[in-house]
Formats: sequence, structure tokens, C-alpha cells
Amino acid sequence: MGIDTVNLGRIDLNLLVHLDALLREKSVTRAASRVGIGQSAMSHNLARLRELFSDELLTRGSEGMRLTPRAAVLLEPVQTMLAQVEAMVSRDRVFDPATAVRTFRFGLPDSMEILIMPALLARIREVAPGIHLRLYNFDASRLVDDLDADEMDLAIGYDAFQQGQVHHKRRKLFTESWLCMFNAEKTGITPPISLEDFVRLPHVLTSLRPGRSVRGIVDEALEKHGLHRTVALTTPRFLTVPSLVACAPLIVTMQARLARLFAAEFGLSLSPLPVELNQVTVSLIWHASYDRDPAHAWLRDQVAQLVGNCESVRGRTVGA
Repeated sequence: MGIDTVNLGRIDLNLLVHLDALLREKSVTRAASRVGIGQSAMSHNLARLRELFSDELLTRGSEGMRLTPRAAVLLEPVQTMLAQVEAMVSRDRVFDPATAVRTFRFGLPDSMEILIMPALLARIREVAPGIHLRLYNFDASRLVDDLDADEMDLAIGYDAFQQGQVHHKRRKLFTESWLCMFNAEKTGITPPISLEDFVRLPHVLTSLRPGRSVRGIVDEALEKHGLHRTVALTTPRFLTVPSLVACAPLIVTMQARLARLFAAEFGLSLSPLPVELNQVTVSLIWHASYDRDPAHAWLRDQVAQLVGNCESVRGRTVGA
């Protein structure tokens, strides 16, 4: 799609800065103070913005100025766009988390959300309250395309995005082993689980892979012994698994950190696996164009530090 340079030429970037202030403050006086201009100049700019967007943007109500529906829709896109413009022209400047305003689009599965995001969000609210995170599930087969299209700033995944290229940067967070989780009362067994019981009991399979027939690494490990298992349920939603296992005579194989968390919360039993599975590596991945972006680098460091400093951080489950 071509860029309409004639229409874009009508837009003063400073107008969008003033629009951001007006939408945030819902007051001409406070918006003027926020950007350092006089009230009359801000009133003039509001008039220009109303003409540009063909909308009143701010209307007077019983409790002061309020946003029109059109203005409410503009609020987040304007903030995101200004943050991206600022990042584009100031990547070599010093980043101050205390005053920064920025939205980061973060791709990760729900398991990683519960493992890392609580500590990360607490840290951000403490030292960088202007940083906003938007979390997305992602399709691993399309992840690098999403990064290339700038539809995602950062992702957390496992065992490494084999389709990545030189401009797809990666930072290892941790490696993870596996545990078997089950309700000892429902299954009638106690740890450690035997290979016979492991094969006999139905399994819950957690997988993000699409398709009618989904196999996990457990199936591949059992095949080496000439064995196979029965999968009672396959789900992409890792956080539903403990409820399923707690209520029925089922077992699930998942990474150790997450299994320990769920076992403690739901009163479930854990056991080493009777088959050998390779460890998985959990990593950050991003596009090289953000390598020198100080805000982006700061966020990557926060994730790595929180993972490295907290023994309770628990790893991602996939295709077990």
C-alpha cells in the first residue's frame, strides 16, 4: 500500500504530541502544562485536531471534559505510535525507566505468563510505571514472520525457533527437565510411577501444535521401548491441566518448575518419569533492529535478571 504523502503533509507531528496530552489529561489547561505551552495555544491545537479527525475529541460533561468514543479509540494507538517514533530516533540515548512511556508487545504461552509475568509486572510497576505490556499467544511456525513484520517486540519460547535467521536474536533464560503429575488418590498410585502405570493410565497432552493428530515427546520416547500411551485429552491451555488431573485418574508430563507450582497449589503428586526425555531450553527472541534500543534492552535484562535471581521461576510446558 502506497503512502499518501499529500495527506500526511497536513499532519504536524507536534499535533499528535498535543493530542496525546489532551487524551491523557482530559483538560486543555493540564495538557498545555504537560507539554509546556500556553492554554490558548493548546485550545488552538485542539481546534486543529478536531478538524483533522472530524470529531470533537473532548466534550464537556457534568464532571468536566470527557473523551468522545472516537477519542477513546485513539488513546492507545497514539501513545504507541509516539513511543515508537521516540524509540526510532533516540535508541542511543540514555533510557530512564522511571519516566519512560512505552508499550511492548510480548508473545508467550499462558504457562510462561504465570511463571514470569507476576514478578516482571511487579518489577515494572515499581521502577517503570509508564511501561505497558500487551501479551499475545503466538504460533511458533509464524513467530519469526511476526517479528519481521514488527507485529511483536519480544517473545519467550522453547528449544529455539529453528527457522530463525541472523537478524533474529536469542537469549537463553534457563533449561528445564520434566516431571509426571497426578492425583495419587484418583489414580491409586504413589510416587515414583512405574513404566507399567505410566503406560496404563490415560494422559493429558499439552500442545500448541495445530492439527488433528498431535504427538508429544513422550510418544517418541515410548516408541523407543515399543510402547504407546492413551491420550484422553489434548489442550493448548496449560493452566487448565491441574484442574483436569485433580479431578480424574489421569497423568500429565510437564516441565518441572510449572509442575511443582501446580502440585503445591492443587495437592497433586509428582514423580520422575520412567522414560528419558531431553531437557528443553527456554529463550527470549527478538528482531535485531531492537538490539540497541535502550528500552528494549532494559526489558530483556529485567526478564533475564528475574529468571536468574528467583529459584521459583518455573519453565514452559509444551507437547509433553
